[in-house]
Amino acid sequence: MHKHDAIVIGTGQSGPALARRLVAAGKDVGIIERKYFGGTCVNTGCTPTKALIASAYAAHLARRAADYGVTIGGPIGVDMKAVKARKDAIALASRHGVERSLKTLQGCTVYEGHARFVADKRIAVNGVELGADRIFLNVGARASIPPIPGLDQVSYLTNSSMMDIDFLPPHLIILGGSYVGLEFAQMYRRFGSEVTVIELSPRVIAREDEDVSVAVAEFLRQEGIDVRVGAKAAGVEKQGSSIAVRVESAGKVSQVVGTHLLVAIGRRPNTDDLGLDKAGVLTDSHGYIEVDDQLRTNVPGIWAMGDCNGRGAFTHTSWNDFEIVAANLLDNDPRRVSDRITAYALYTDPPLGRAGMTEADVRKRGRPALISTLAMEDVSRAYEKGETKGFMKILVDRDSKQILGASLLGLAGDEVIHCILDLMYAKAPYTVMQRAMHIHPTVSEFIPTMLGDLRPLQ
Repeated sequence: MHKHDAIVIGTGQSGPALARRLVAAGKDVGIIERKYFGGTCVNTGCTPTKALIASAYAAHLARRAADYGVTIGGPIGVDMKAVKARKDAIALASRHGVERSLKTLQGCTVYEGHARFVADKRIAVNGVELGADRIFLNVGARASIPPIPGLDQVSYLTNSSMMDIDFLPPHLIILGGSYVGLEFAQMYRRFGSEVTVIELSPRVIAREDEDVSVAVAEFLRQEGIDVRVGAKAAGVEKQGSSIAVRVESAGKVSQVVGTHLLVAIGRRPNTDDLGLDKAGVLTDSHGYIEVDDQLRTNVPGIWAMGDCNGRGAFTHTSWNDFEIVAANLLDNDPRRVSDRITAYALYTDPPLGRAGMTEADVRKRGRPALISTLAMEDVSRAYEKGETKGFMKILVDRDSKQILGASLLGLAGDEVIHCILDLMYAKAPYTVMQRAMHIHPTVSEFIPTMLGDLRPLQ
């Protein structure tokens, strides 16, 4: 058995960063990757999908050129092979960067293969047994495949296999109307596919406020996407070269026939083939590794970071997991998961930036609150750019005057949300930002304006 001071399993967002900190602290580190360096974000998540979204946006804007007084001769075409090549180049640069940085890191040994526990603090990989007093799990998650009758008899796509597509699906059916599904829906509609979204919940992105869900569904439908909510995919079958989905909705049964099927119904942690039982590490009913507020598992000396611990499903939460573990272990700084504020974005066009509580959350808790909303068509920057879909909403605690949460659906909403998020972390009253002088013309300048127009939440 080869003994290290620490072993990191997985090279997503938190694993490599922690390995570097440990090496800098004089520790001998082993890091294990079974497939692609960089994890979900670099290979099948943020980096490649946002590259694809950028290509889709370019195609969409080119079709709208006349709205800006720009003349383009002939129809707008999309070369899917070139789109994929651009995406691959961007993703591969990130992947290779992670791999290179680890393989050249003095004090860090890289093992490529599938790691499994064989005992407490002992790991087997490629027939070699490794041991360490500290083990950090950063094994990520993958697409969850629901038990829909017939699904196992047809070819279907996931967010991972979508990265291999270098052609235009004539009709893409998407099971799931949440964040992953909607980004792919708009993207491929703009590339030129016919797209149908089938969502079981009464509305898309059901964790958001109803007004946000309705607005997103509306602009997707305006682009020609068939969005079906309150619809259950009751069965799937092959019909010649096509795929047919049986849909049950409001007591009626219908059928959607397409050429390709994307399953985007949730994620599951990559913990089922890790040998966690051999180490005594506990998981919950969904397979997520149970951790405390400092990301420690029930076994002393074993931590879990990133998507596999169920404490967040984003690149930024994984990175924050690294910061929390490193702060507690190396900096004598007692940071906790419970200190962070919920924040994320939906990268449709326009995007949704979210921070803190939703309006529904505030109402459910019965907190006395103030609210302000503003339509994006009233934001001069959005009007000038011809991108006026969406609205902004901010909620404030009536008594403390601290911001409770915000939903910014509109131009630059995924960036502007940080104005609010930073103030929330500072625990400062909203009046600090209300009195700030922002730059004109921007979207951000309307945040102080909104905070000056707060009204009681009825």
